[in-house]
Amino acid sequence: MLFKNISLVDENFNIKKNMNLVTVDEVITYIGSEVPQEYNGEVYDGNNKVILPGFYNTHCHIPMTLLRGYGEGLPLQRWLFEKVFPFEARLSGEDCYWGTMHGAIELIKSGVASFTDMYFFIEDIIRAVEESGLKGNISHGSTFNPDIPDFYDLKAYQDPYRLLKIYNTKASGRIKIDASLHAEYTSNEAFVRQVAEFAKENNLIIHTHVSETLKEHEECKQRHGLTPFAYLNKCGLLDQPVVAAHCVWIEGEDFDIMKEKNVTSVHNISSNMKLGSGFAPIREMLDKGIRVGLGTDGASSNNNLNFMEEIHLASIINKGVNRDPEFLQPSQILRMATENGAISQGRFDAGKIRVGYKADLIVIDMDKPHLQPVFDVLANLVYSAQSEDICLSMIDGKLVYKDGEVLNIDVERTVFESNRIKDRILSEI
Repeated sequence: MLFKNISLVDENFNIKKNMNLVTVDEVITYIGSEVPQEYNGEVYDGNNKVILPGFYNTHCHIPMTLLRGYGEGLPLQRWLFEKVFPFEARLSGEDCYWGTMHGAIELIKSGVASFTDMYFFIEDIIRAVEESGLKGNISHGSTFNPDIPDFYDLKAYQDPYRLLKIYNTKASGRIKIDASLHAEYTSNEAFVRQVAEFAKENNLIIHTHVSETLKEHEECKQRHGLTPFAYLNKCGLLDQPVVAAHCVWIEGEDFDIMKEKNVTSVHNISSNMKLGSGFAPIREMLDKGIRVGLGTDGASSNNNLNFMEEIHLASIINKGVNRDPEFLQPSQILRMATENGAISQGRFDAGKIRVGYKADLIVIDMDKPHLQPVFDVLANLVYSAQSEDICLSMIDGKLVYKDGEVLNIDVERTVFESNRIKDRILSEI
């Protein structure tokens, strides 16, 4: 496809006007001010539109669209143990398929090209991701079970191990299998070491929750005499690339450990506010050179997967928390939402608009009253734009969304199935 005469967010997150961009198969093949004379394919008129990289949602539990609005008003631990875990115990693989399809609608409509997920019934999740057109790093959340204490006896090991041989060897790489540790407080040291061993033997990225609440953080220090990051480092978990969600209560040497081990911290501003967890020290992380991505978390703690809303909130709230209007400029927050997320997923040929990179692209229609006038295009994208302003999304060179239509998903059927699942489980609880 040729995107003709369009404004473009370049690989340095600057705006270039009156540009032309060509995609062939999965990649961007041309960027320039002239139209390639030899091009004879489909042409998209970019007049009064902006093209930018697709977003990377680096922490999600996508089937939790099925729990949207369930267990409201509780702190994290009560919310998990009293509401979420009993509901999830009744989910089937088919349920998770439909929950994933439901989440995919929201992700695609808000410009997400790829997401990092932790859940279970991952084969059913993968089936939905493949059908939707999304990309994903999928992991099976692993927690210690006293009835099955050995990690290698759990589906949290068996399913990823079987599936990584299928997906992590595919050249296209739309689906990647990651390792996962749910958290320090749902495991023990022997279990953590086994997860670390599994990840190292198979060269996997590890997805985990770290220091989400003060209670969790302080109780880890009481149990182990170490902060969660120091403890996980001692157990060898950080020897592989780690995507660490939340990181709200990190302190002291945690920052040095994260930098030394090249950890990606995921900022989940909506979830952390809604559950009353606190505000992650994003400024200190960035000052230390720690990579930070953005994540929605699940729709049960957000309560949506609207990634453009996440970008907006993360930008303005961190200015307020730091009492500094210059903190997190639009180019910084967009880099967190795109390039940083792609790197965290091991997708080193994505997250930027660059020739040879994957054609993960979003087009924003600037011809809206709330996006005019334009003094600063990036500022309008971060502070003014809404998901509804996205008029086209492309993932790996294939259209997944255009002019309000999600192209690969039956939206009406998906919503029906989600409500059917919700009603069934509520009748069982």
